[in-house]
Amino acid sequence: MVLTHELYNECISDKILVIPSGKGSTVGSYVIYQMAKNKTAPKAIICQDAEPIIAIGAIISKIPMVDQPDVDITNTIKTNDQVYVNADESIIILE
Repeated sequence: MVLTHELYNECISDKILVIPSGKGSTVGSYVIYQMAKNKTAPKAIICQDAEPIIAIGAIISKIPMVDQPDVDITNTIKTNDQVYVNADESIIILE
């Protein structure tokens, strides 16, 4: 049995990536940075509970990110929902 993540093979470029948390080593920040350089990075990241690797990756890549929103985003935001993110103000608007 081969296990894959639900986002395996999904294109996240120019989309808002909504994730519950991150997990990984320091190479994760570099992967996010490389995605930004290759123009394959998400427009923004919304993370329920970001760890430093994701936060650093977003910062060095200049990807807007909202961490620890007031609502459970994984049960509120669904695929193809229209979402507006203002990372400077930590505002997420679901339309």
